Amino acid sequence: MKERIPVAVLGATGAVGQRIVAMVAGHPWFRLDAVGASERSAGKAYQDAARWLLPEPMPEEARALTVRPCDPGALRQPLVFSALDADAAGPIEEAFEAAGRLVVTNARNHRMRADVPLVVPEVNGAHLDLVAGRPGAIVTNPNCSTIGLVMALAPLWERFGLEAVSVVTMQALSGAGYPGVPSMDMIDNVVPFISGEEQKLEAEPRKIFGRVTRGTVVPAELALSASCNRVPVSDGHLLRVSVKLGARAQRRDLEEAWIRWRGWEGARKLPSSPELALAYRSEPDRPQPRLDRDAGGGMTVSVGRLEPDSVLDYRFAALVHNTIRGAAGGTLLLAELALSRGLGSLAAV
Repeated sequence: MKERIPVAVLGATGAVGQRIVAMVAGHPWFRLDAVGASERSAGKAYQDAARWLLPEPMPEEARALTVRPCDPGALRQPLVFSALDADAAGPIEEAFEAAGRLVVTNARNHRMRADVPLVVPEVNGAHLDLVAGRPGAIVTNPNCSTIGLVMALAPLWERFGLEAVSVVTMQALSGAGYPGVPSMDMIDNVVPFISGEEQKLEAEPRKIFGRVTRGTVVPAELALSASCNRVPVSDGHLLRVSVKLGARAQRRDLEEAWIRWRGWEGARKLPSSPELALAYRSEPDRPQPRLDRDAGGGMTVSVGRLEPDSVLDYRFAALVHNTIRGAAGGTLLLAELALSRGLGSLAAV
């Protein structure tokens, strides 16, 4: 890039927004130009408005930025990252879309909208063609557990087909945001309920594996069952997955599919792309959150514990860093892909 693209981050004071701010700072393609947040924070310097939650220091280029209202009249950057809470995100993101901006969002509000691409770059990056030619557009990052699931499933879907998937998640505390789940609910405990999570995990992969037809996505035919649990882990969602394949396969065939998979070619070699999007672990006790969540700088999904399943065909474990690959890092990678394809208002930049 000859010049870095000026970007704004909405919801910049929250946990995911802070992670996006930290990752955009010093980015080779993007320049942090503005931060937006609620009316309560508007007008303050970012360093005064945000209670910084990350272990690394707040980026210098962010400290003195004045927090602005989340309004397209106040934020005129061509690219907008949204880390807004779902309670507020819907109409705000639509306003930026109507104003001709490209909105790359981590919020759930528009994920299942028929004309909005729901994208994991290495899996279905071509779905961005759905918004090609639009001056303003919304493109969405999936749920954090969905990202780990579809990346683990993609090599199997592409090579053997899938008929049914059952997944049980063990989701980290950071997935609930800050301050999140009360400590007395989580100490010496597992909570077998996360509001709305199972519905998202059962619906989103079908759209991601679907096909674009006449300006919309036709969902894939795939039976999915999800059970979601909150566990006392700081970062890293661990998934236990059972699959019924569309074609017969030996264990070594699944291992080979994972090891050889590099994902969609258009999503490779972007600034945030890891060397390996998917890593296969052959050890009997891996992947584990503490040991494997930071693989590829938090952008690599790890799979392992592959074995025959007595009800379906095979079962395995998958691990995704929920706040990096599953949130801020995945959103940043999606924006890089959108820029590389000249989408929306970026086409004129």
